Amino acid sequence: MAGEKTEKATPKKVKDERKKGNAFQSKDVVSVVILFVGFFLTSQLVPFIYLQVKNFFFAQMDKIADTQTLTVISCNQMFREVAKTFFISTLPIMLIIAFSMIIMVGAQTGFLVSGELLKPKFNKINPFTGIKRLFSLRSLVELAKSIMKVTLILVAIYTTIKSLIPLAPDMMTTELAENAAFLMNETMSMVKTICMIFVVVAILDFAYQKYDYNKKLKMEKQEIKDEYKQTEGDPHVKGQRRNKQREMSMNRMMSAVPEADVIVRNPTHYAVALKYDMDKDVAPIIIAKGKDHIAFRIIEIGEKNRVPIQENRPLARGLYEIAEINDYVPAELYKAVAELMAWVYSNKKKEK
Repeated sequence: MAGEKTEKATPKKVKDERKKGNAFQSKDVVSVVILFVGFFLTSQLVPFIYLQVKNFFFAQMDKIADTQTLTVISCNQMFREVAKTFFISTLPIMLIIAFSMIIMVGAQTGFLVSGELLKPKFNKINPFTGIKRLFSLRSLVELAKSIMKVTLILVAIYTTIKSLIPLAPDMMTTELAENAAFLMNETMSMVKTICMIFVVVAILDFAYQKYDYNKKLKMEKQEIKDEYKQTEGDPHVKGQRRNKQREMSMNRMMSAVPEADVIVRNPTHYAVALKYDMDKDVAPIIIAKGKDHIAFRIIEIGEKNRVPIQENRPLARGLYEIAEINDYVPAELYKAVAELMAWVYSNKKKEK
């Protein structure tokens, strides 16, 4: 049916869409990588973060013990130290997470940077467009995906808490440090489960986003034809241009026939015009050749300009098939052409 987008996008269409900032990416893949990196870094940097918080806590306790009156200056100093401790503890994690996010987005988009994304698009604030987008298939898929993620995460949390409830009485009689270590292990185990859930969701999302992106880029057959005309030119115009070029080439060739020293023919199917300047050329040059009606025109022009014409079927056929215009005579035909040129010079001497 007309208007159906059934054809795969051409490389030009993909390139044009990339210039507009439209590139394929799955945000869930980025989220999973960030979650894994953040989880791994946090688990590795727990001793470092614990040390920073511990030193800050004891330092503040010492200052509070020596402070008689709480002033604005002391409060500002405390907030500065809180901020300093926070950034020292979390800055490595934030920097590596930010770097990982840039790498993952760049890996999917080919590190696309487009100014088109910064331009205001007023159609996005159109309420009708927004309503249409709200009830689109993509929005429904995103909603189902979000519900699935929240449900699976809640199930993982519920399962973990449910397994810990029977242990609550024993934890009341256990030392605080042991309980903290146990809860930390259980929490890490729950986070691992959530990460694996996100991996499955990310794989499904990646497949869907790839399918949806390619579907949006699909083209109509007429679009492909129009693009071809724009990039390669209208086939009709190109055909006319080629015909014009052939006609101009033919005219140049025919204008050179009167300058030929001899024309060899077969007898009307093939004709080849040769020219030889002993002072400049190492061998005779083919200045015109043709078959059928073109051969007839070469012979006709030659006769009008009194160019010597000789019938030699093997030579005419061989020159036509082996050599091109403005080429020297092939070496394998030297002997036959030499005999032909000797005949030409002999006739010229007789005429003189």
